[in-house]
Amino acid sequence: MAEGVTLLRALVQQDSINPPGHTVGVAGVAADWLRAQGLPAWIFAAHPDKPNIVVQIDNGPGRHLVFNAHLDTVSPGDVAAWSVPLHDLTLRDGRLYGLGTGNMKGAAAAMMLATRNLARNRAGWSGRISLTLVADECVFGPDGAGALLERRPDLLGDLLICGEGPGSMHLAIAEKGLLWLRLVATGAVGQGMLARPRSAATTRIAAALVALDELNDLVVPCPIPALDHDFNRNGRRVSVNVGRIEGGGFISQAASHAQADIDIRLPPGLTIEDLSKRLDAICQTYGAQWQQIKGWDANWADPGHELVAALQAVAGDVRQVPVQLVTRLPASDASRWRRAGVPAVCYGPQTELASGVDDYVFEKDLTDCVDIYERAARLLLGTGSCGKDSGVAAPL
Repeated sequence: MAEGVTLLRALVQQDSINPPGHTVGVAGVAADWLRAQGLPAWIFAAHPDKPNIVVQIDNGPGRHLVFNAHLDTVSPGDVAAWSVPLHDLTLRDGRLYGLGTGNMKGAAAAMMLATRNLARNRAGWSGRISLTLVADECVFGPDGAGALLERRPDLLGDLLICGEGPGSMHLAIAEKGLLWLRLVATGAVGQGMLARPRSAATTRIAAALVALDELNDLVVPCPIPALDHDFNRNGRRVSVNVGRIEGGGFISQAASHAQADIDIRLPPGLTIEDLSKRLDAICQTYGAQWQQIKGWDANWADPGHELVAALQAVAGDVRQVPVQLVTRLPASDASRWRRAGVPAVCYGPQTELASGVDDYVFEKDLTDCVDIYERAARLLLGTGSCGKDSGVAAPL
């Protein structure tokens, strides 16, 4: 679909790496395109560098369906490892490469096109559709969906489809919880040759990190039968990533202070409270302490909710393959809607579990998502019924 490729290229050409997360350029491109299609694009910026965009279509009485995507992107990592330009779209072997294509400008483009199509053809559906294109998602910052929903609580709606694909065009009805923590160790000050085993802060941190890394092998029994299958094995596993380590001041001195910042993702069935006991035991063993920076437990929508059934049915019909229900490994803004009791699922063209070098989406997946979002909206809003049936478990 040439129109989708052209739109995605325009979004990818705008640098919106977070941090710092400046989305003025990409939000401007998106707003200009939406307005050129005759859609009223409203801009809200809690931070001048991080605007959010909202489009609403009212079409009589009925429920309120919200589409959500974010316009900031993760860091590219080692730029030298990329085989394609970061901020341009490269089409090769059916794939569309470029930073943010998977996470998640591809879904943003598909949702923009689906919203435009629904606005142009309002026959057969009734209610309200909102498109939210937000900033500051990649670092769970305060200036994106959180600020938008605080300013406009009506944007919670009744149902949410988030474009954060869980990979392989599966349907995520759940996502892992998050625990950001800081691990700290102290040790005796002295010359390195006088240090006893594990007396330096850096060696204590190192030993504790090895123990934490072993948590990556922990698979948790899933409390949701619909997610207890082989396709979702990674969704039932604890994920531990060390993002930053600091310690010491000189090569020949025993470090008196060291710390590490760690990202842990908790599958349904394992709470922060449960994990705290394991963290306390590790710290006691290796002479460290931990403190929480940010966190929340896993959350999910009822697998029997009509929102789930609609996406499964439509995507299965368009793709002609069964759509697996899975847990999304990284967090998403969908959790903000679930926290408020709104059923929310994640579905989009992201191909990998997490974005990385040579981020890409398949062109066919992008095209299919436009069709799937549009058809799902028509199915969910086709009756013109009102009211809210939350069907949500484990709110944050």
